[in-house]
Amino acid sequence: MYNPILAKSFSNYERKTFGCGAFIVILIIVFSSCMVFKPHLPPLSVNGDAMNLQLSINAAEDMLVTKDMTLLKKLETEKKDAKPMCNVLEPLSDYCETKGDIRVQGKSSTVFVVSHDFNISIGNNSWTIQPYPRKGNAGAMTKVKSWSIKLVDDGENIPKCSIYHGYPAVLFSLGGYSGNHFHDFSDLLIPIFSNSRHFNSEVHFLATDYKSWWIGKYRTLLNMLSKHKILDIDNENEVHCFPSMVTGLKSHKEFSIDSSKFPNGVSMRDFRHFLRSSFSLKRAEAIKLSKDVGKRPRLMIMSRKKSRILLNEGEVRKMAEDLGYEVVLAEANLSTNLSRFTQTVNSCDVILGVHGAGLTNMVFLPDNAVLIQLVPLGAMDNLAKRDFGDPAGEMNIRYLDYKIGVNESSLVEQYPLDHIIFKNPSSFYRKGWDAFRSIYLDKQNVKVDIKRFKSTLVEAQQLLATS
Repeated sequence: MYNPILAKSFSNYERKTFGCGAFIVILIIVFSSCMVFKPHLPPLSVNGDAMNLQLSINAAEDMLVTKDMTLLKKLETEKKDAKPMCNVLEPLSDYCETKGDIRVQGKSSTVFVVSHDFNISIGNNSWTIQPYPRKGNAGAMTKVKSWSIKLVDDGENIPKCSIYHGYPAVLFSLGGYSGNHFHDFSDLLIPIFSNSRHFNSEVHFLATDYKSWWIGKYRTLLNMLSKHKILDIDNENEVHCFPSMVTGLKSHKEFSIDSSKFPNGVSMRDFRHFLRSSFSLKRAEAIKLSKDVGKRPRLMIMSRKKSRILLNEGEVRKMAEDLGYEVVLAEANLSTNLSRFTQTVNSCDVILGVHGAGLTNMVFLPDNAVLIQLVPLGAMDNLAKRDFGDPAGEMNIRYLDYKIGVNESSLVEQYPLDHIIFKNPSSFYRKGWDAFRSIYLDKQNVKVDIKRFKSTLVEAQQLLATS
């Protein structure tokens, strides 16, 4: 019905001109709409590598779905630049840091780092890492699986991703000396913390030489460091892929952290704050005797039952109580409920014990508490200082030691006084750790001179008074 009206109102030429103009206007509107909404539309095509990123996802967790071409380009750049940075010069640990297209095949104990660089044939493209920080210690490292890190070209026959994780990974071994309280902290928990804290729990832990009981014992701490399930990577059939990864635990100091080697300068004080938060420990500061008049400082005596036993523990306890201490006897072992035990330690102001793993529990003490280490006979001053003396200062704990004399050692009942064991203990170091340990650690108990030791307990009280 409109055609007759248009025919009457406009000439044939005018109608054609009107139609062309309308067509041009529509084209302009369509073109403008495309320009406005283009950044928000999915790309029509992506290259093969990006498609692998989107198809190889873990449906159960942290899907990586990217629709931003800028992000795709960034990922591609990282892949092309992907090269492992491996450090084999540190005295305690070897480790490799990788970024880009990282593929982990647990069954073959191999980490593939895929590169798009055609020059990867130049230089070293393969490394072998034992991911446990007690390098050079044969007793520990024989229990640690070796892993290969291989820089490969994307054209090679390499495993394809079956699960892609959108967050970094840290791979470590639960072999070595795990199960010993000191080594659990010095070799594992402290390095795991320092290597992963800056990820704010968005990190995957891959455990080789997996021990379920160890994971269970320290699950409270591990869950605070990672939101994700800890993988028993040796028994994984899937190929797990990550945007970045640390193979091995960077560790530079015994029972401590070298803050200069980690992001944000993480320190042992940070680690102790982390422990307080994880276990809800109430006391941040030890007693101040100059202010807390009438209160008794709590002294924990770490008991030992197999070696380096404090033979006159009862006498030491009575003397401490006579000096005004409230005394707690404790022994930590594998069956100890860690959460409850940390509360007990945190309630104390002083820990006293013979050199050994039990002193590790000083990590749960409040700030300005005191550690008293009884150093057995055997030229052990440097060992005792390295293991507990130096770390105490970095934890904001005051440190005292009491060196056992010949007449306070049970060795005097086993060997004559002119024996080399007393005359030249250092000679046993040259025979190796096992020879030294068998004499001075495994066969020695101590019986402190009560009168001489009294001054050490008094000095601890003086430190608590000046805190």
